[in-house]
Amino acid sequence: MEHRDYMARALELGRQAMEEGEVPVGCVIVKDGVVVGEGRNRRETARTALGHAEIEAIHQACRTLGGWRLTGCTLYVTLEPCPMCAGAIVNARIPALYYGAKDDKAGCCGSVLNLFEERFNHHPRIYGGLMEAECTALLQSFFQNLR
Repeated sequence: MEHRDYMARALELGRQAMEEGEVPVGCVIVKDGVVVGEGRNRRETARTALGHAEIEAIHQACRTLGGWRLTGCTLYVTLEPCPMCAGAIVNARIPALYYGAKDDKAGCCGSVLNLFEERFNHHPRIYGGLMEAECTALLQSFFQNLR
C-alpha cells in the first residue's frame, strides 16, 4: 500500500465520524505496512474533550504493539493536528506524520504554530497536503450542513 491508500482509509474513518454527527476527522497509524491503529473523532458521542481521531488511533496502536513508544510508525490524519494531538504524537515518538487539510484555527504543523519545531526531545518528519482537496472537501461538506 502507498501513502494515498492509508490516507484514503483515514478519509473513510472521517466519513464514519460525520455520519455520527462528529467533525469528520480520521486517523490511521501504520508500522511496516500494517495498520496498527485507527481512530475517528468521537468528542460528541464519547462526551470527552480527548475524543480526537489521533488520540484514539494512538491508544489502539499502543495496545496493538504492547507499548507507548510508536517508533517505526507513520501517522496519517485528515486534518492538521491540534496542540493536544501534536503533543501526543511527540510523546508517542511517532517519527512521521502525514496530514491532509490545514487547520487555520488550531493547526500545530505551521498553520497556527509549529509545535514540532519547539525544543522537545522528539521531532517527527511532517508531510502536509496529502489528498488535501479530498480532506478539505469532507470538512467543508460537514460544516456547510451545520449552517
